[in-house]
Amino acid sequence: MTAVNVHLSAKYGADHIFENFFLRLESGKLICLLGRSGSGKSTLLHFIAGLLSADIAQGSVTADDAKPLAGRIAWMAQQDLLLPWLKVIDNITLGPLLRSNRTQQHVEKARELLKDVELRGVENHYPHELSGGMRQRVALARTLAEERPVNLLDEPFSGLDASTRYQLQGLATRLLANQTTVLVTHDPLEALRMADLIYVLDGRPARVADPVSPPGDPPRQLGNNQMGESYNQLMQQLNHPAAGDIHAA
Repeated sequence: MTAVNVHLSAKYGADHIFENFFLRLESGKLICLLGRSGSGKSTLLHFIAGLLSADIAQGSVTADDAKPLAGRIAWMAQQDLLLPWLKVIDNITLGPLLRSNRTQQHVEKARELLKDVELRGVENHYPHELSGGMRQRVALARTLAEERPVNLLDEPFSGLDASTRYQLQGLATRLLANQTTVLVTHDPLEALRMADLIYVLDGRPARVADPVSPPGDPPRQLGNNQMGESYNQLMQQLNHPAAGDIHAA
């Protein structure tokens, strides 16, 4: 586990998305980023992952352990990004396959992860033989198989039906517990159910207010009356973004 400090300035043409922006990602916490479409959530996530060019974004992403983050980040996207010509077991162990160092230990770990995501027995299936929810479970298993200190998830459940999304939220929350994870979402209820800390992005350049920390341990039951205060905090920040700006020096 490691904490990560993000400093960012980014623009697309004359549109300054971030300017002198700072955010600290606490070690071992699942952090949700909320905000309207175009608020900069995915831009921030792509910057942390090292996927933005220098002509768009400048700044730094540093870990408290002073080690480079290159090669220490696992990524899960909204699309499952499974390779259709590979079996499930090979998709989960894609990293070692590409690095030409896959061992039987990697394969056994992948089988265990399939059990964890409730897909026992599909290791020799191809992606086209699976439902959308099953494919996304495979993508979650692949993310976990990388065993990286930082996990980045970009709206990974938004394309699924409500029941499957609910199941995967619970699975992901349990399997990512005590890992440094950033989840981008547009759904306040998903954030309240899954996150240790929730940041709302808004404005131009983007700002974040003090984080919302829902009560209790995730995954939470949203019918709990104690969730009401956290929900109201989120709604206030989403509708009144000027309140509480602290992370843009």
